[in-house]
Amino acid sequence: MSDNESGSGNEEEYTVEKILDRRVVKGKVEYYIKWEGYGADENTWEPEENLTCPELIRDFEENRKNKEAKKKEKEKAVATKRSSSIRASSEENSKESSAPKKKKESNDISSDKKEKKKSKSDDSPKGFAKNLEPETILGASDSTGELMLLMKWKGVDEADLVPAKEANVKCPQIVIKFYEERLTWNSSGRNSN
Repeated sequence: MSDNESGSGNEEEYTVEKILDRRVVKGKVEYYIKWEGYGADENTWEPEENLTCPELIRDFEENRKNKEAKKKEKEKAVATKRSSSIRASSEENSKESSAPKKKKESNDISSDKKEKKKSKSDDSPKGFAKNLEPETILGASDSTGELMLLMKWKGVDEADLVPAKEANVKCPQIVIKFYEERLTWNSSGRNSN
């Protein structure tokens, strides 16, 4: 179990203590070698054809394949567990949705209010998706990294943040009015109207 490494003219024989890793470079297999009698800082990558330790290579490869197989089994088990828990939760949901309406009515009123409030805030359309007519712009913000305008809608006592790009296209006159109201002129050296 030795590895021949050619030096400057003379050949020294080094003994492989352990194979630590494997890689493929340009289609050639290389092993990361721990040399007997040398520290970890002396470990090197060596092409397979330079090594004369078939037993160590075979043991390393078997060990590596076993580890990969265990890893795949573990991943498969986790995936199976996930899919079965997803299946179980979807079965619970389908049981709930197929339950009679009277049963839901008998539930606590506060939980119904929470569900309505949650669905209203999460699922309700925002901005121009409501198909409401914009009335005025109340303010602007770029806290999200994108310029957003706080749009007040006609006939509704609420406002939504909408992207300025969208407002520029869908209601340019309202956007212009908003900016004009906040426009200040520097009167140094000019006649003002």
